[in-house]
Amino acid sequence: MHSSAVFLIEFGAILLVLGLLGRLAARLSFSPIPLYLLAGLAFGEGGLLPLGASEEFVAIGAEIGVVLLLLMLGLEYTAGDLVSQLKTQYPAGLLDAALNALPGAAMALLLGWGPIAAVVLAGITWISSSGVIAKVLGDLGRLGNRETPVILSILVLEDLSMAVYLPVVTALLAGTGLAAGSVTLAVALGVAGLVLLVAVRYGRHLSRFVSSDDPEKLLLVVLGLTLLVAGVAQQLQVSAAVGAFLVGIALSGEVAEGAHHLLAPLRDLFAAVFFVFFGLHTDPAAIPPVLLPALALAVVTTLTKIATGYWAARRAGIRAQGRWRAGGTLVARGEFSIVIAGLAVTSGIDSDLGPLATAYVLILVVLGPLTARWTEPVALRLTGRRGSRTVSAAPESESGTPVAGAEPGVRDPDTVGRP
Repeated sequence: MHSSAVFLIEFGAILLVLGLLGRLAARLSFSPIPLYLLAGLAFGEGGLLPLGASEEFVAIGAEIGVVLLLLMLGLEYTAGDLVSQLKTQYPAGLLDAALNALPGAAMALLLGWGPIAAVVLAGITWISSSGVIAKVLGDLGRLGNRETPVILSILVLEDLSMAVYLPVVTALLAGTGLAAGSVTLAVALGVAGLVLLVAVRYGRHLSRFVSSDDPEKLLLVVLGLTLLVAGVAQQLQVSAAVGAFLVGIALSGEVAEGAHHLLAPLRDLFAAVFFVFFGLHTDPAAIPPVLLPALALAVVTTLTKIATGYWAARRAGIRAQGRWRAGGTLVARGEFSIVIAGLAVTSGIDSDLGPLATAYVLILVVLGPLTARWTEPVALRLTGRRGSRTVSAAPESESGTPVAGAEPGVRDPDTVGRP
């Protein structure tokens, strides 16, 4: 009875603190992820108020948080979108992987952590935060800009790559041999391909089967199906996150929209718990020793992400202003990096990997919105291109409305409607 009361007090305190931190982040107009991570550090081992009775429940909530994060991400895309992006934007995706994964792998090897840690850290530095970037695009009024489809294409390819990457990492961390790892990868690729095929050809039938006019029934069916598939995927060592992502892709139309609306509050709740849980397993005292490598990685991968976005936008025919905006917007890291690091931390691969990932994400989740806003004007000033821009009204989106957050007195040809 006493432990039950302690659990309610501890978990209630966590949720209350998270709610207040979320409100603070919204007031300051930036992502709450760094605040959630800091809260986890405060509640974890070596922190100010270590947890006791509620830690096991928080761990279960964290697993549900990862599943819901990936489900909601899958609901954003259709199978047709993914196939189209693969055909047209795969060169940008390959460049993105090469430029941004290699620094992480190199850093792990330089630190003497071994090849498995190199694969893990490569993923952490590779994947941008879709959630943070989507919010930044909305806040800056850039959803109608010409470079925005390029940005979204890169994010789609990164997210789809996770369907292959996560099973590989899971197999490596589990210590399976080459043969078992190859089987796991083959199963993951086969399942992903089958789901895409079913979604393209029979997606409407599947959505009709899941659909319900009653929000309660729709919520129960979608959530139950997602957890069931995620559990089966985890049992097959394919990764629960990948299973949830594929369920999201398979659902489309009104069902996807309804499920997105119903699940958004649950996703936000359990995602916050997930970030706290990751912080719980990171000793704050372990961060200072890895702060310098984390800062070096942040600087290098900021430049490589900007280069990736610039090249991809140039390939799409976007002018200089839009190229710099695309690069600066891609800098933020967040949920996926923590998911990958969380897998490594729970497997006990290296005690310094968790603190390094925490410091790295904290730096870039704060820096990302700043680079999205300031990369263009700073780059154009440094390259002497600002004088070539025509003085006029504020930049406009493709719909002709002024772009929020844009500099007054400057008109950007990449933000107006296509000729």
